[in-house]
Amino acid sequence: MSKVAVIMGSTSDMPVMEKAIDILQGFDIEIEVDIVSAHRTPEKLFDFSKNAHNRGISVIIAGAGGAAHLPGMVASLSPLPVIGVPVKSSNSIDGWDSVLSILQMPGGVPVATVALNGALNAGILAAQIIGASDTYVRDKVMVYKEGLKQKVIEGAKQIRLNKKL
Repeated sequence: MSKVAVIMGSTSDMPVMEKAIDILQGFDIEIEVDIVSAHRTPEKLFDFSKNAHNRGISVIIAGAGGAAHLPGMVASLSPLPVIGVPVKSSNSIDGWDSVLSILQMPGGVPVATVALNGALNAGILAAQIIGASDTYVRDKVMVYKEGLKQKVIEGAKQIRLNKKL
């Protein structure tokens, strides 16, 4: 079974990153969660990044605010796909510093980047990556997406009923 690592630069990122954790649990995907700071624990970052694939990790979701070097540094050291979640933090410049730090990676070091505070989408993307080769997870993703479609259809129905259109 595939496993996703959800890492973040500090505990203050947890309220955002919980959305990835929750959706992955809903898809029955095993999760490893940790704090790995690019700036405060570089040795841990190196060890985590170089060895994640040896622990059965298939995808890494890395959330970080401010300078947000965590996703890129992990991607530079790991053979696994990395999804970066820019986090709007207390020391952030409206989140743009985080977005650009994760988005503007040099050629050869890709990081899939989701929207500011977009951990939900990071979790869904991780599930879709795993679902490319795991039919159980793919089926769960398909059911989830069908649920999104049904919410829109029901919402449209409610609007028409409330406005008597």
